[in-house]
Amino acid sequence: MNLKKQVASLAGMCLLAGGLFAQNVCVSTPHTSLLLKAPEGGEVRFLYYGQKLTEADLKTYEEDWGMDAAYPAYGLNCITETAISVQHPDGNLSLQLAVVDVASWTDDVSTKTVIRLKDKVYPFHVNLCYRAYKDVDVIEAWTEIVNGEKKPVVLNQFASAYLPIRRGQVWLSHLHGSWANEGLLVQEPLTPGMKVIKNKDGVRNSHTDHAEVMFSLDGQPRENEGRVIGAALCYGGNYKLRVETHDNDLHRFFAGINEENSAYTLEKGETFVTPPLALTYSQEGLSGASRNFHRWGRTYKLANGDKLRKILLNSWEGVYFDINQEGMDQMMADIAAMGGELFVMDDGWFGGKYQRNNDSSSLGDWVVDTRKLPEGIEGLLADAKKHGIKFGIWIEPEMTNSKSELYEKHPDWIVKAPQRDAVQGRGGTQLVLDLGNPEVQDFVFGVVDDLMTKYPEIDYIKWDANMSIMNHGSQYLPADRQSHLYIEYHRGLEKVCQRIRAKYPDLTIQACASGGGRANWGILPYFDEFWVSDNTDALQRVYMQWGTSYFFPAIAMASHISATPNHQTFRNIPLKYRIDVAMSGRLGMEIQPKNMTDEEKALCKQAIAEYKTIRPIVQQGDIYRLLSPYDKQGAASLMYVTPEKDKAVFYWWKTEHFVNQHLPRVPMAGLQADKLYRIHELNRIDNEPLPFEGKIFSGAYLMANGLEIPYNHKVDYHKQSDYASRVLYLEAVED
Repeated sequence: MNLKKQVASLAGMCLLAGGLFAQNVCVSTPHTSLLLKAPEGGEVRFLYYGQKLTEADLKTYEEDWGMDAAYPAYGLNCITETAISVQHPDGNLSLQLAVVDVASWTDDVSTKTVIRLKDKVYPFHVNLCYRAYKDVDVIEAWTEIVNGEKKPVVLNQFASAYLPIRRGQVWLSHLHGSWANEGLLVQEPLTPGMKVIKNKDGVRNSHTDHAEVMFSLDGQPRENEGRVIGAALCYGGNYKLRVETHDNDLHRFFAGINEENSAYTLEKGETFVTPPLALTYSQEGLSGASRNFHRWGRTYKLANGDKLRKILLNSWEGVYFDINQEGMDQMMADIAAMGGELFVMDDGWFGGKYQRNNDSSSLGDWVVDTRKLPEGIEGLLADAKKHGIKFGIWIEPEMTNSKSELYEKHPDWIVKAPQRDAVQGRGGTQLVLDLGNPEVQDFVFGVVDDLMTKYPEIDYIKWDANMSIMNHGSQYLPADRQSHLYIEYHRGLEKVCQRIRAKYPDLTIQACASGGGRANWGILPYFDEFWVSDNTDALQRVYMQWGTSYFFPAIAMASHISATPNHQTFRNIPLKYRIDVAMSGRLGMEIQPKNMTDEEKALCKQAIAEYKTIRPIVQQGDIYRLLSPYDKQGAASLMYVTPEKDKAVFYWWKTEHFVNQHLPRVPMAGLQADKLYRIHELNRIDNEPLPFEGKIFSGAYLMANGLEIPYNHKVDYHKQSDYASRVLYLEAVED
């Protein structure tokens, strides 16, 4: 296709203001528009991002109302933050990028627009790329940096995208935390100065902070009203988000790979492609932006996002490393009897020369320990088949221990600083394999491929990653490319994941990384779900899963019923409450069933049966967050609604416990006002049904008033507790 035809194909997207290249470029989704001014030979400038523009609106923007450069370059304006900074072979640190041309291509699901830029002096090119989806309100923005010079160019800064946001009462919502306390919500107004959110873990990137943010444009954030811009960097490695509020009318937002200690030498003819920044805009508040991210994620990013997830039992908190054939069979029998569909054997099943009885040995030696499992994986698969369930297994293929046969054979495969002893992690012996090395990539792929070749009936893999890159050094990369370590690690990981998915597209794989260390949209195209946190405490999970839901759908959030007292917090929480929290994500169990009473097993069996009824609503529906636990009003509430608005699930959890407390009544959201809905409580433990059980209410009434939720459960005296929770199923009925 020649350039004129490419530009002409922008019909419905671009308004040509004057000559062929003196144009405004409009990238649009069903309800949003991103507008740029791209005059041939001039600087590309940002004009607008927000509600979809009409033809009349577009005509207004024929005037030069550009807010700022669309991709600010360092060197000729050194005062403020920039998106790109390079050093040319002659030592020049400046760039001056001008528009060469604009082109677009359309496929069945999206339209890709590319604005090609070139330095005015050097043969150095930058392509600004945008993908607008036709059925979801998300635009992906990324950059292709091309070195046409005769010698290598050093990239010192290489953001994926830049977005200026008009100053006003703008608030930032983002996530932070730590191990066993991930995904906590922070909301703060943007003030003058710099706000930097970054990660330098090397392997995982979402234990502490997250590479996703939301900007509320109308003051303090609200869940279901107000203008919101959401941004999610689709990258699994080190990232940096910057918000600069300088002395003009803009908050200047940059997102991309963290360039610290990662200067990249771009060879002659090489193209450096940055990870996409996914942007969304909603006039329906924070939950509206979340719904956009969830639809986009399920449809276009998450592996097998259109398939409902199985209900599983994981062995970890039940037995830890105490794996044996009889014990696994017992756990399989128990989860099958409760209606579960999958059993996952966690850490401790492998080891040849070195037996894996704790976390200090054997990673990399992926052979079955027949001292624990005399019948091998074959015996476990036979047991799973006998019980009518599927079987899954735990691996940690990116890691090894210094006490392992793999390390004894390949000490050159680990990440290690030159001239230094390797820094060792978990168990005092854990080491990270250097995925920039193609031999290591083959090995890691082989871990999965060997398992699936020998045991094709394996249905699920839990892929863990329990160590950061603690020392900077690659034994594979040359001396003058050591700064490429972090980038090459994640390029290697992506290559491995692509090979695995090409061969095993239907295999369910969980991204676990000491819990929630890999909750990001760069990893999830290759994984079906992630482990939200190693902390399974139900009360703390209310807070963690609330924050995580801002950017990730319930289908991707593994949420398990665990024991009491909880193994991390030692808090005693009733089983009903633990069930109701776990049922708001991908339901599973993390418990030893033989330690449960018959009554507890019966309640779990009932819950699993009822979850199967609501599973499509929770895993594929639209989220509406109603009452935030972070508002400290004593309770939290959210709901999921089908796109057709004919079914919904309402969750309510008490989060604080005081005598004579007064909790707010929670109006619902997302229903159709003129529909009638019948109410049915799930997981009921009360001796009497709720007053509104089986009653019919209009959507209008429920969204205006909600229902009066009792603060406690009406149960026998010896079963009373300070905890209370409710799950209500709403189903539309005919008039």
